[in-house]
Amino acid sequence: MSVERVAAGFPRNITALTTTRGGGVGREPWQSFNLALHVGDDGQAVALNRETLRSFLPGDSQIAWLDQVHGTNAIDAARHPGVPADASVCRRPGVACAILTADCLPVLLCDRAGVVVAAAHAGWRGLADGVLEAAVAAMKAAPENLMVWLGPCIGPAAFEVGPEVLATFCDRAPTAQVASVRACFQPSPRPGHYLVDLHALARQRLAALGVGHIAVDARCTVSLPASFFSYRRDGETGRMASLILINP
Repeated sequence: MSVERVAAGFPRNITALTTTRGGGVGREPWQSFNLALHVGDDGQAVALNRETLRSFLPGDSQIAWLDQVHGTNAIDAARHPGVPADASVCRRPGVACAILTADCLPVLLCDRAGVVVAAAHAGWRGLADGVLEAAVAAMKAAPENLMVWLGPCIGPAAFEVGPEVLATFCDRAPTAQVASVRACFQPSPRPGHYLVDLHALARQRLAALGVGHIAVDARCTVSLPASFFSYRRDGETGRMASLILINP
């Protein structure tokens, strides 16, 4: 199945979905359920895949796609779809916040009452710069009342980075949290490099905000080529989607 329901304990009036790479109409190297228009795939194939995804939503719901730039801008999905942003928030039923990934961390959020939802695209740059904090602030809900799902991304056995990434996270962490941040970076077999746990870094950021309900899908996009697109593994490839909405 190319579309999966997110298991995160969200309220019953919330629909949250994520996709895998199979079951679509795209050809290699975008085979086959690619949902991104910017990666070189045939536009008609992407449109068909997007319509297939939309058919899994309740009623006549629509998807608000973003122009992702690895930043921290969080916009209202019902008012400004398609503008440069890496997070969107919505209180209007029937409009899905959606983000595309192929190794970066997809994050879906809602409040316990089911009146506001959000989606965030968290690569290491966005995570370090505060995209999760921006999404939570835009929701205008008490963090302790939020529920969060962290989806499949590049796993800690595959995500090798240089010392500048560790320095970036440590420089932006409060002094009391630097040791915890460092614990998310394990030495790589390659001297001077590190293996990074994006899920752990995201959990730390959310916990610091006061968010307690965090569900994690720990699948690694790099190590499961039959299930996931991976930019780190393949270079030219497609994108999965993760989305969340208030049911109309």
